Amino acid sequence: MLRSRAIGTKSIAVCVLVFGVCAGLIGAENPGLPRTIAWSAYPTGTGGYSQAVAIGSILRREYGVNLRVIPGRNDVSRLATLLAERVHFSAGGSEAVYAQEGVLNFASRIWGPQPLRALMSNFSESCSFTLAAATDANIDSIADIRGKRVTWVQGSPSLNNALTALLAYGKLTWDDVERVEVGGYNASIEAVINNRADVVGGACNSPPFLRLEASPRGLQFISFPHDDLEAVQRTRSLLPWYVTHIATEGPTIPAEGIQVFTSAYPLLVGLDTADDTLVYNLVKVMHEQFDDYKDAAPGAGGWLMERQKFESAFIPYHSAAIRYFKEIGVWTDAAQTTQDANLHRQKVLHDAWQSYKAVAPNTPGEYEQGWFAEREKALAEQGLLTLADNI
Repeated sequence: MLRSRAIGTKSIAVCVLVFGVCAGLIGAENPGLPRTIAWSAYPTGTGGYSQAVAIGSILRREYGVNLRVIPGRNDVSRLATLLAERVHFSAGGSEAVYAQEGVLNFASRIWGPQPLRALMSNFSESCSFTLAAATDANIDSIADIRGKRVTWVQGSPSLNNALTALLAYGKLTWDDVERVEVGGYNASIEAVINNRADVVGGACNSPPFLRLEASPRGLQFISFPHDDLEAVQRTRSLLPWYVTHIATEGPTIPAEGIQVFTSAYPLLVGLDTADDTLVYNLVKVMHEQFDDYKDAAPGAGGWLMERQKFESAFIPYHSAAIRYFKEIGVWTDAAQTTQDANLHRQKVLHDAWQSYKAVAPNTPGEYEQGWFAEREKALAEQGLLTLADNI
C-alpha cells in the first residue's frame, strides 16, 4: 500500500507531470498529507487531467505537497496503476463502475470485481459524456447518425458503452453506423478533425473539442431532448448512473444550454484499503480550497460540495470521506441507505467471484462467459440490477 513516501517512477512507462516543492511558496501548515500523492487520470489535454493539475497546484502552493498526475489513455491503464499501488487514487469516469462490477475488460481472471471506494465526484455545468459531430457531416439529431462514421476507442469500455447507450436513445446500434477504431481518447477527436470519422464522444468541455471547433470541419453537439421519456429510459436502462442534464459549459454551447446526459466526471476513487488519514485530509483540502481551483480548469467547479450526489451514487464511499462529510453535516440518512446498498452489492459480487474462481474453466473466453452467467445469477437472486443488457 502506498503511504507517505514518494512513489518511484522507474516502473511507470508513462509521461508524468510532477509539481515540485518550492519551500518559499508554502502558505499553510501541511494538514497531514504525504509529501507526494499520485493520481491516474485521462490523457493530457482532457478536462479531468487539467482539473488534477489545478488541484495539484493548490496542494503545492499551500501545503508543499507534490501531486503526480499519471495520464492513462484507456480504462485499463488508469485503473491498473491503482491496483498495482503505483498511484493512490484514480480520477476517471465510468470505468470505476465497470471495475466494481467485474465486466467488460475487467471480467478477466486477473481483474474481477474490485472493492473501489469513492472520495468525491464532479458534476459540472458541462457534461461527462455526450456526442459531438463535425459540422459538415450534416448531423442535426441523433437519427442523422445512421450510416455515419463513429469512433470506437480501443481498450475503453466506459467510453464505448456510453456511446452505445446514447445511440440507443435514437434506437440505433453499432450495426447502424460505421465503426472507426482509434487508439485513445485524444485520437478519437483527431479522427474527426482528419476526416476519418464524423461523430465522437466526450465531455462537453473537453479541451480537445476546441481543436475540432477550430478545424475546417467545425464542431456541433447533438442534443437529447428530455421530453422523449421512452428515449431517455432506453439510455438510462443501459447506464443507470447517467442522469438528464442541461449543459451550459463547452465550445459552441449556447447560453441556454443543451439537453444531454451526464454522470460524475471525474470520479475520484481509491481502493477500500486506502489510508484513512490520507483520504480524510485530501477530501477536506479539496473542499476547503475549492474557491482557489474552481476556475483554474474547465469543469473544476463541479467539485463543489453541494453538487455531490451521495444519494444516487453507484459506488460506495470511503469510510474516512464519510467521516468528513458527517463532520460538515452533508451526509444524510438517504446517503447512508445508498451506501449500505452499494456495500452489499460489492459483497455479493465479491462472494460470487470467489466461488466462481474455484470451478472456473481455464480458457479465457469460456472463463468470462461463465463469470457473466454466475454474476447475473448472484445479483438476480438478491434482487439487484444485473446490467446484463449492457455487457
